[in-house]
Amino acid sequence: MKYFVFTVAALGVPPLAYLFFINSRWMRHALWGMAAAMFAWQGTAINFLSHEDYRGSARGMEVSLVYLLAFALLGVAALKHKVKSLLPDGGFRIYAVYFLLCLPSLSTAASGELAWCELWKMLMIYSFSLSILCFLRMSGDVKSVLLMFALIIVGNFFIVSKMHFSGVYQPRGIFPHRNSMSMAMNLFGPVFFAAYLTHGARTWIGKLSALTCVCAGIASVWSYSRGAIAAMPIGYGIAAAACFLEGKRIVQKMFRILPVVVVLGVCLVALIPRIVERFQTASEASANTRVELAGCAWEMIKDEPLRGIGINNWGIKINRPYEYAERAGRYFPENMGSDGVVETVYLLVCAECGIPALAAMLAWFMWYWLLGVRLLRRLRGTKWYFIPAGAIGGLAANYLQGILEWVLRQQMNLIFLTGLFALLSYLGLEWRSLVAAERSDKT
Repeated sequence: MKYFVFTVAALGVPPLAYLFFINSRWMRHALWGMAAAMFAWQGTAINFLSHEDYRGSARGMEVSLVYLLAFALLGVAALKHKVKSLLPDGGFRIYAVYFLLCLPSLSTAASGELAWCELWKMLMIYSFSLSILCFLRMSGDVKSVLLMFALIIVGNFFIVSKMHFSGVYQPRGIFPHRNSMSMAMNLFGPVFFAAYLTHGARTWIGKLSALTCVCAGIASVWSYSRGAIAAMPIGYGIAAAACFLEGKRIVQKMFRILPVVVVLGVCLVALIPRIVERFQTASEASANTRVELAGCAWEMIKDEPLRGIGINNWGIKINRPYEYAERAGRYFPENMGSDGVVETVYLLVCAECGIPALAAMLAWFMWYWLLGVRLLRRLRGTKWYFIPAGAIGGLAANYLQGILEWVLRQQMNLIFLTGLFALLSYLGLEWRSLVAAERSDKT
């Protein structure tokens, strides 16, 4: 039945693209559909080549409703001749290099099928990011993209709240894991925090942003993820500093920051006993496992520094008959059939795909962070200044948390990450016209 529904949905993509073509105002409904699909990921996605019990970053060749809607947006962009390039800026080009540098790992993979599942995911994430950029270049509707992520964050907060007050110790919301949830909240929370500081609570975007950043902050703390709690003040602090560095309405921003600080501060004080307990009672075995798995990754890197041991093949190579665990001094019972994934996205990519692929991924990450820094100067004094101001904070928090977590390679986190990348790409490509339009409106 699910395959039938998927076939009908897939066949509906071309007519939907044509519908968007004849009435461009309906394109934003694709964004609302993407937001809704995030709340029912399992029910709105179909998993070909399924390996649900596999311990890896991809468990099948998954196609979500999010991606089908992305294809519809790409279709209308093609009909309007708005797809000028499949690699429109440096960020997309570096991603293409990253993808290509992952391909040599196929030659060392124990399972080509599992490797293909990760490569397929990378292609789907590319299509999503490009579709958001195309939507922005066709419509200029930045507000709808921000609203899409705000709806996801606020909706996730209510689900997290329900779990929290139902006795769930570390709620995960709509995400597959509490760490992935907290990482996504720490990514966009600073963006909406910067929007509130820039626009205040008298505008609709200011009110929405204040609500969204508070929801993101509380949900992140309720995850009791140590990495998220440590990275959170860094992300929000960088965003606040960037807003003040704009040099405009400093006194107003100082008064605006107080209510948010008070609300989050009260919540933080109320949760301090649980947070302290989380740090004090953290399993020593968990810390040891992180170290041991990092040692396993290092053994893999020593064996295959250029190609890696196979993309998405960690879950195979960490077990017998391969000897990476034993070489790193990690022993487990004979009947154990699987082991955990190394708890850092950087070591995972390096072990699976090699040092060149890791360098490309790092370049991809840093290109967008540096783009955000450049946009601070280019968009200074405009209504969109808050996006790069918050982005450099949110990205910094995610990159730092990535040292402790591998979940930055999970699909929902990549949707959040590349959605923000698409926003930055749009601002980077169109900043001159945006600044000129705003100046003409003022005159």
